[in-house]
Amino acid sequence: MANLFDLTGKTAIITGSSKGIGKAIAHRFAEHGANVVVSSRKSDACAAAVDEINAAVKRTAAIAIPANIASKEALQHLADETRRAFGQIDILVCNAASNPYFGPMENIADEQFTKILHNNIISNHWLITMCAPEMRARKDGAIVIVSSIGGLRASPVLGAYNISKAADMQLARNLALEFGADNVRVNTIAPGLVQTDFAKALWDNPDILKTYTARSCLKRIGQPDEIAGMAVFLASPAGGFTTGQTFVIDGGQTAV
Repeated sequence: MANLFDLTGKTAIITGSSKGIGKAIAHRFAEHGANVVVSSRKSDACAAAVDEINAAVKRTAAIAIPANIASKEALQHLADETRRAFGQIDILVCNAASNPYFGPMENIADEQFTKILHNNIISNHWLITMCAPEMRARKDGAIVIVSSIGGLRASPVLGAYNISKAADMQLARNLALEFGADNVRVNTIAPGLVQTDFAKALWDNPDILKTYTARSCLKRIGQPDEIAGMAVFLASPAGGFTTGQTFVIDGGQTAV
Protein backbone atom coordinates (compact mmCIF):
# COMPACT_ATOMS: atom_id res chain seq x y z
CA MET A 1 0.00 0.00 0.00
CA ALA A 2 2.87 2.39 0.72
CA ASN A 3 3.83 2.41 -2.96
CA LEU A 4 0.51 4.03 -3.79
CA PHE A 5 1.70 7.19 -2.08
CA ASP A 6 5.33 7.07 -3.18
CA LEU A 7 6.65 10.37 -4.57
CA THR A 8 10.28 9.29 -4.90
CA GLY A 9 12.04 11.13 -7.71
CA LYS A 10 9.24 13.65 -8.19
CA THR A 11 9.77 17.40 -7.92
CA ALA A 12 7.06 19.61 -6.45
CA ILE A 13 6.61 23.37 -6.26
CA ILE A 14 4.40 24.49 -3.38
CA THR A 15 3.57 28.19 -3.18
CA GLY A 16 2.92 29.81 0.17
CA SER A 17 4.86 26.98 1.80
CA SER A 18 6.98 28.71 4.44
CA LYS A 19 4.22 28.15 7.00
CA GLY A 20 0.72 26.79 7.55
CA ILE A 21 -0.93 24.41 5.10
CA GLY A 22 1.74 24.93 2.45
CA LYS A 23 4.58 23.99 4.78
CA ALA A 24 2.69 20.92 5.97
CA ILE A 25 2.24 19.81 2.36
CA ALA A 26 5.92 20.40 1.57
CA HIS A 27 6.93 18.42 4.65
CA ARG A 28 4.72 15.45 3.79
CA PHE A 29 5.77 15.45 0.13
CA ALA A 30 9.41 15.28 1.25
CA GLU A 31 8.55 12.54 3.72
CA HIS A 32 7.07 10.52 0.84
CA GLY A 33 10.22 10.92 -1.26
CA ALA A 34 9.72 14.08 -3.32
CA ASN A 35 12.08 16.97 -3.86
CA VAL A 36 10.22 20.11 -2.81
CA VAL A 37 10.57 23.80 -3.57
CA VAL A 38 9.48 25.98 -0.68
CA SER A 39 8.28 29.36 -1.89
CA SER A 40 6.78 32.48 -0.35
CA ARG A 41 7.56 36.18 -0.39
CA LYS A 42 10.02 36.18 2.53
CA SER A 43 13.36 34.49 1.93
CA ASP A 44 14.17 34.07 5.62
CA ALA A 45 10.87 32.27 6.27
CA CYS A 46 11.52 30.00 3.27
CA ALA A 47 15.02 29.19 4.52
CA ALA A 48 13.71 28.34 7.99
CA ALA A 49 11.08 26.00 6.54
CA VAL A 50 13.68 24.30 4.33
CA ASP A 51 15.96 23.69 7.32
CA GLU A 52 13.06 22.23 9.29
CA ILE A 53 11.97 19.90 6.49
CA ASN A 54 15.46 18.68 5.64
CA ALA A 55 16.22 17.99 9.29
CA ALA A 56 13.00 16.02 9.65
CA VAL A 57 13.55 13.79 6.60
CA LYS A 58 17.33 13.58 7.10
CA ARG A 59 18.20 14.44 3.50
CA THR A 60 18.41 17.50 1.29
CA ALA A 61 14.87 17.25 0.00
CA ALA A 62 13.86 20.91 0.08
CA ILE A 63 15.24 24.11 -1.38
CA ALA A 64 13.99 27.68 -1.10
CA ILE A 65 13.03 29.81 -4.09
CA PRO A 66 11.21 32.92 -2.82
CA ALA A 67 8.58 34.42 -5.09
CA ASN A 68 5.82 37.00 -4.92
CA ILE A 69 2.77 35.47 -6.59
CA ALA A 70 1.62 38.94 -7.68
CA SER A 71 4.59 39.13 -10.08
CA LYS A 72 4.53 37.14 -13.32
CA GLU A 73 8.29 37.57 -13.61
CA ALA A 74 8.81 36.18 -10.10
CA LEU A 75 6.68 33.14 -10.90
CA GLN A 76 8.61 32.51 -14.10
CA HIS A 77 11.82 32.70 -12.09
CA LEU A 78 10.35 30.17 -9.65
CA ALA A 79 9.61 27.72 -12.45
CA ASP A 80 12.94 28.27 -14.21
CA GLU A 81 15.02 27.90 -11.05
CA THR A 82 13.16 24.73 -10.09
CA ARG A 83 14.05 23.19 -13.43
CA ARG A 84 17.66 24.32 -13.03
CA ALA A 85 17.87 22.72 -9.59
CA PHE A 86 15.94 19.48 -10.17
CA GLY A 87 15.60 19.08 -13.94
CA GLN A 88 11.82 19.11 -14.20
CA ILE A 89 8.53 19.90 -12.47
CA ASP A 90 6.21 16.97 -11.76
CA ILE A 91 3.81 18.43 -9.19
CA LEU A 92 2.50 21.93 -8.63
CA VAL A 93 0.56 23.01 -5.56
CA CYS A 94 -0.94 26.50 -5.81
CA ASN A 95 -1.47 27.23 -2.14
CA ALA A 96 -0.55 30.91 -1.74
CA ALA A 97 -3.46 33.36 -1.56
CA SER A 98 -4.33 36.87 -0.41
CA ASN A 99 -7.19 38.37 1.51
CA PRO A 100 -6.56 42.03 2.36
CA TYR A 101 -10.18 42.75 3.34
CA PHE A 102 -12.51 41.44 6.04
CA GLY A 103 -16.04 42.83 5.93
CA PRO A 104 -19.13 43.28 3.76
CA MET A 105 -18.57 43.52 0.02
CA GLU A 106 -20.32 46.89 -0.23
CA ASN A 107 -17.33 48.47 1.50
CA ILE A 108 -14.46 46.74 -0.29
CA ALA A 109 -12.10 49.05 -2.17
CA ASP A 110 -11.44 48.40 -5.84
CA GLU A 111 -7.75 47.77 -5.24
CA GLN A 112 -8.55 45.20 -2.52
CA PHE A 113 -11.01 43.34 -4.73
CA THR A 114 -8.55 43.41 -7.62
CA LYS A 115 -5.72 42.09 -5.46
CA ILE A 116 -7.83 39.17 -4.27
CA LEU A 117 -8.84 38.16 -7.78
CA HIS A 118 -5.34 38.68 -9.16
CA ASN A 119 -3.44 36.72 -6.51
CA ASN A 120 -6.00 33.96 -5.97
CA ILE A 121 -6.96 33.25 -9.58
CA ILE A 122 -4.77 34.92 -12.19
CA SER A 123 -1.51 34.09 -10.44
CA ASN A 124 -2.55 30.44 -10.26
CA HIS A 125 -3.31 30.52 -13.97
CA TRP A 126 0.08 32.06 -14.70
CA LEU A 127 2.08 29.49 -12.75
CA ILE A 128 0.09 26.58 -14.11
CA THR A 129 0.72 27.70 -17.69
CA MET A 130 4.43 27.89 -16.86
CA CYS A 131 4.57 24.35 -15.44
CA ALA A 132 1.92 22.34 -17.30
CA PRO A 133 3.46 22.17 -20.80
CA GLU A 134 6.32 19.91 -19.70
CA MET A 135 3.90 17.72 -17.72
CA ARG A 136 1.73 17.36 -20.79
CA ALA A 137 4.71 16.55 -22.97
CA ARG A 138 5.74 13.75 -20.57
CA LYS A 139 2.12 12.57 -20.23
CA ASP A 140 2.37 12.78 -16.46
CA GLY A 141 1.72 15.46 -13.86
CA ALA A 142 -0.42 16.61 -10.96
CA ILE A 143 -1.67 20.09 -10.15
CA VAL A 144 -3.43 20.91 -6.89
CA ILE A 145 -5.07 24.23 -6.08
CA VAL A 146 -5.81 24.91 -2.43
CA SER A 147 -9.25 26.52 -2.47
CA SER A 148 -11.65 26.84 0.49
CA ILE A 149 -15.14 25.84 1.55
CA GLY A 150 -15.74 29.56 1.14
CA GLY A 151 -16.02 28.80 -2.56
CA LEU A 152 -19.14 26.76 -1.80
CA ARG A 153 -21.02 29.19 0.43
CA ALA A 154 -21.79 32.83 1.13
CA SER A 155 -20.18 34.96 3.83
CA PRO A 156 -20.96 38.41 5.24
CA VAL A 157 -17.26 39.16 5.73
CA LEU A 158 -15.32 37.10 3.14
CA GLY A 159 -17.35 37.64 -0.02
CA ALA A 160 -14.58 38.59 -2.46
CA TYR A 161 -12.29 35.88 -1.12
CA ASN A 162 -15.06 33.31 -1.51
CA ILE A 163 -15.66 34.42 -5.09
CA SER A 164 -11.99 33.85 -5.87
CA LYS A 165 -12.06 30.40 -4.28
CA ALA A 166 -15.13 29.39 -6.26
CA ALA A 167 -13.28 30.49 -9.39
CA ASP A 168 -10.35 28.27 -8.44
CA MET A 169 -12.68 25.27 -8.40
CA GLN A 170 -13.85 26.10 -11.90
CA LEU A 171 -10.27 26.71 -13.02
CA ALA A 172 -9.44 23.17 -11.93
CA ARG A 173 -12.44 21.70 -13.72
CA ASN A 174 -11.60 23.49 -16.95
CA LEU A 175 -7.93 22.58 -16.87
CA ALA A 176 -8.73 18.98 -15.96
CA LEU A 177 -10.66 18.77 -19.22
CA GLU A 178 -7.96 20.53 -21.24
CA PHE A 179 -5.07 18.53 -19.82
CA GLY A 180 -6.77 15.18 -19.28
CA ALA A 181 -5.82 13.57 -22.58
CA ASP A 182 -2.19 14.17 -21.62
CA ASN A 183 -2.60 12.44 -18.24
CA VAL A 184 -2.17 15.65 -16.25
CA ARG A 185 -4.59 15.78 -13.34
CA VAL A 186 -5.94 19.00 -11.81
CA ASN A 187 -7.89 19.09 -8.53
CA THR A 188 -8.70 21.44 -5.69
CA ILE A 189 -8.71 20.99 -1.94
CA ALA A 190 -11.30 23.01 -0.02
CA PRO A 191 -10.32 23.26 3.64
CA GLY A 192 -12.63 24.52 6.33
CA LEU A 193 -11.29 26.63 9.17
CA VAL A 194 -7.68 25.62 9.84
CA GLN A 195 -5.44 27.03 12.55
CA THR A 196 -3.01 29.04 10.43
CA ASP A 197 -1.75 32.61 10.56
CA PHE A 198 -3.72 33.31 7.37
CA ALA A 199 -7.02 32.42 9.08
CA LYS A 200 -6.19 34.00 12.43
CA ALA A 201 -8.87 36.68 12.07
CA LEU A 202 -11.43 33.87 12.26
CA TRP A 203 -10.11 31.41 14.86
CA ASP A 204 -8.63 34.10 17.14
CA ASN A 205 -12.07 35.67 17.57
CA PRO A 206 -13.90 33.70 20.31
CA ASP A 207 -17.36 34.44 18.92
CA ILE A 208 -16.48 33.41 15.37
CA LEU A 209 -14.62 30.33 16.60
CA LYS A 210 -17.61 29.25 18.68
CA THR A 211 -19.93 29.65 15.70
CA TYR A 212 -17.67 27.62 13.40
CA THR A 213 -17.06 24.77 15.81
CA ALA A 214 -20.68 24.56 16.95
CA ARG A 215 -21.91 23.84 13.43
CA SER A 216 -19.27 21.26 12.51
CA CYS A 217 -19.43 17.52 13.11
CA LEU A 218 -16.04 17.32 14.84
CA LYS A 219 -16.65 20.47 16.95
CA ARG A 220 -13.14 21.80 16.36
CA ILE A 221 -11.02 23.53 13.77
CA GLY A 222 -8.44 21.76 11.66
CA GLN A 223 -4.65 21.63 11.72
CA PRO A 224 -2.43 22.15 8.66
CA ASP A 225 -1.21 18.56 8.63
CA GLU A 226 -4.81 17.34 8.30
CA ILE A 227 -4.92 18.94 4.84
CA ALA A 228 -1.52 17.67 3.71
CA GLY A 229 -2.59 14.04 3.40
CA MET A 230 -5.08 14.88 0.66
CA ALA A 231 -2.37 16.68 -1.27
CA VAL A 232 -0.16 13.59 -1.04
CA PHE A 233 -3.03 11.45 -2.33
CA LEU A 234 -3.73 13.76 -5.27
CA ALA A 235 -0.05 14.01 -6.25
CA SER A 236 0.71 10.29 -5.96
CA PRO A 237 -0.23 7.13 -7.90
CA ALA A 238 -3.12 6.67 -5.46
CA GLY A 239 -4.81 9.65 -7.12
CA GLY A 240 -4.05 8.56 -10.64
CA PHE A 241 -7.71 8.37 -11.73
CA THR A 242 -8.76 11.53 -9.91
CA THR A 243 -9.16 14.84 -11.73
CA GLY A 244 -11.47 17.83 -11.98
CA GLN A 245 -12.68 17.43 -8.41
CA THR A 246 -12.91 19.52 -5.24
CA PHE A 247 -12.19 17.70 -1.99
CA VAL A 248 -13.76 19.27 1.09
CA ILE A 249 -11.83 18.80 4.33
CA ASP A 250 -13.73 20.78 6.95
CA GLY A 251 -14.48 18.60 9.97
CA GLY A 252 -17.99 18.09 8.63
CA GLN A 253 -18.99 21.75 8.66
CA THR A 254 -20.63 21.69 5.23
CA ALA A 255 -22.41 18.43 6.12
CA VAL A 256 -24.46 20.12 8.84
